Amino acid sequence: MSTETGLRSLPSVERVLAALRTGGAANDGPVVVEAVREVLREARAAAGQGTPVPPFDELVAKAAAGVEAARRASLRPVINATGVLLQTNLGRAPLSERAMAAVAAVSRGYSNLEFDLETGERGSRHDHVRDLIRRTTGAEDGLVVNNNAAGLLMALQVLAAGREVIISRGQAVEIGGGFRIPDVLRQSGARLVEVGTTNRTYTRDYEAAITPETAAILRVHTSNFRVVGFTAEAPLAELAALAKARGVLLLDDLGSGCLVDTARYGLAHEPTVRESLAGGADLALFSGDKLLGGPQCGVIAGRGATVALLRRHPLARALRVDRMTIAALNATLMSYAEGREAEEIPVWRMLSIPLAGLKRRARKWASAAGSEGAVVLSTSMVGGGSLPGEGIATWCASVAPREGDASALAKALRVGTPHVVARVEEGRVLLDPRTVDPRDDRDVTNALRAAIGGRSESRSH
Repeated sequence: MSTETGLRSLPSVERVLAALRTGGAANDGPVVVEAVREVLREARAAAGQGTPVPPFDELVAKAAAGVEAARRASLRPVINATGVLLQTNLGRAPLSERAMAAVAAVSRGYSNLEFDLETGERGSRHDHVRDLIRRTTGAEDGLVVNNNAAGLLMALQVLAAGREVIISRGQAVEIGGGFRIPDVLRQSGARLVEVGTTNRTYTRDYEAAITPETAAILRVHTSNFRVVGFTAEAPLAELAALAKARGVLLLDDLGSGCLVDTARYGLAHEPTVRESLAGGADLALFSGDKLLGGPQCGVIAGRGATVALLRRHPLARALRVDRMTIAALNATLMSYAEGREAEEIPVWRMLSIPLAGLKRRARKWASAAGSEGAVVLSTSMVGGGSLPGEGIATWCASVAPREGDASALAKALRVGTPHVVARVEEGRVLLDPRTVDPRDDRDVTNALRAAIGGRSESRSH
């Protein structure tokens, strides 16, 4: 068949649409029409290169598949079997049942987001979070913005634009996504003054750098790496005393937002928000979706007058959070206020799972993998820019493919239904039950069987 003849045999958009209507592919909305046009464009381009035009039924089937793919949500739930509790790429901290219920309650209709029910007048969304921030951190006041990076940018721009901010060289860090503390300082309009060395900085280094142009000392918790060995850093109490004596602010970027003693969970001590404020920081800044275990947001807690200054600034509106974030954060903080975080907030509950229970669950998954499966002792990591290098013992299902490689099996698990994300180590796929809700165990079992069966089937072909 000549190219010209092949092109003439292409059906019209309307004919394919009619076939889709008959097959139940709903209406002729933009999604459906574009899927049809895309299939015909591909067939036309192939025909131009001498490839025969596919049969009509095949074109209709491709268009139907395109419609289904286009309708599928891009953001989908996944089962996190990586063993990394705060997996940044998978959304960090899962929300508690209490937080999800609070979100649903204020999302299905209207709410008093900015309305005072007592007076019938306009209220402030900031009022909904202030009391619980005070109760759980010991702060005089608190403000919530859309993430911790935004909180830091806002604090620096409002409090230090055009002036100097002193930071240790060892804390001028880069975290995920290319976010660099020096870049944030420059963007805010503040002038960066680095003191000390990468591994050792003393209080006297900060003291020597303070000038009439200094607005603040910034302490940044190195939450995603550690410098070990010949190191020294200025104690918070000394920095607080210095800042007070010289009339400058002390800003403490804690990052992870921990409210409890991590040593109770067999982990190294992570600085808490309450410790920071009690130690003399004017402001403590932290994330809502890391060790706090809540929604993505940034919390600024500290001195009442300083927080009030931030709240009145136009950036507070530009960086404000919505009702769903407020509801989830309040529910999360209430768990802490009531002393129920260990049982209600998933990140702490996962850290508390006994090894025996993990081994039983891992063994069931390994059995689903047949002769390729085994149970191995491994380590669950905290992740998410919190407690770098810290982990606790766990049991994993290990699958070592007899043929092919582990990365192919890991991909089969990721793209299957449901999407199961595991990790690959030394030619094996590891699935850690610590980060999997027990209600999803059967789904993991079925996903493993399907992925292994699919690989066997593809080899036989």
